[in-house]
Amino acid sequence: MKQFSFTKFRWLYFAISGLAIIPGMIFLILFGLRLSIDFTGGSLLELRYQQSQQSVEVSREKLQEFIGSEPQLISLQASGENKAIIRMAQISNDQKEELLTKLSPHFASVEELRFETVGPTLGKELFQKTLAAIVIVSAGIILYVGRQFKSVKYGVSAVLAMFHDSLVLIGAFAIFGKLFGAEVDVLFVTALLTTLSFSVHDTIVVFDRIRENRRKHPSADFETVVDASVLETLGRSINNSMTIVIMLLVLVLLGGDTIRWFGVALLVGAVTGTFSSTFTAAPLLLLWDDIQRRRKLRK
Repeated sequence: MKQFSFTKFRWLYFAISGLAIIPGMIFLILFGLRLSIDFTGGSLLELRYQQSQQSVEVSREKLQEFIGSEPQLISLQASGENKAIIRMAQISNDQKEELLTKLSPHFASVEELRFETVGPTLGKELFQKTLAAIVIVSAGIILYVGRQFKSVKYGVSAVLAMFHDSLVLIGAFAIFGKLFGAEVDVLFVTALLTTLSFSVHDTIVVFDRIRENRRKHPSADFETVVDASVLETLGRSINNSMTIVIMLLVLVLLGGDTIRWFGVALLVGAVTGTFSSTFTAAPLLLLWDDIQRRRKLRK
């Protein structure tokens, strides 16, 4: 079996994970996530407007002045492409038409691109179902992986690596929300669950190779087996992930505004999922094995 040891640098891998997680957690604690109306409830109106005088710049403050105090604004985002996304308290279709009428005199044209309304009860229900889905997925993975590999340490290590990816992704969007206005919506939940699936899939590939090598080399110590298994699967994991990353980069760069942050979430998830399956799950498995052996020696 191989000579070079990847796992002897396990504390370096844990440090890299900490550097990826801690800044996001700081932003999450200080500023929280920028929740969309999918979770908070309310109405969202996306507009494209044509200015009457091209020399006049319509800023966020100017748009808010045009809209007035009614309906109650939650946030307003204006871009340099003559577009605006207005989040407000829940309004009816008639109130939306009144708002468009109020804006029309200030522009050559005002075009509605999107209008969504979500009640506060539905938003709260979606948040609860998201948490429940993550808990159910985690429990299912521990039970399934633990049973397939005849040891609970495999299941727990896989779930911890999965939570590592979740924390990186959630922390990243806490940063993106504060710096770039990225919102957490239903598409983010989809990206989060996809990331969990991607992470566990890659982790199981590594664990399966560990199981095979233990059968082939029963006399080898566990660390040597894990090192060999990581080396054998590393190239496959990187090549597989690169095809996904390239596709997601195209989606982020060329996709529309409505799916751009969805692409970013998947991209972050793909990168951190590839890292964690090799450099988080396998070292955690070794750490668990070390603790077990030390306890046996003490007895």
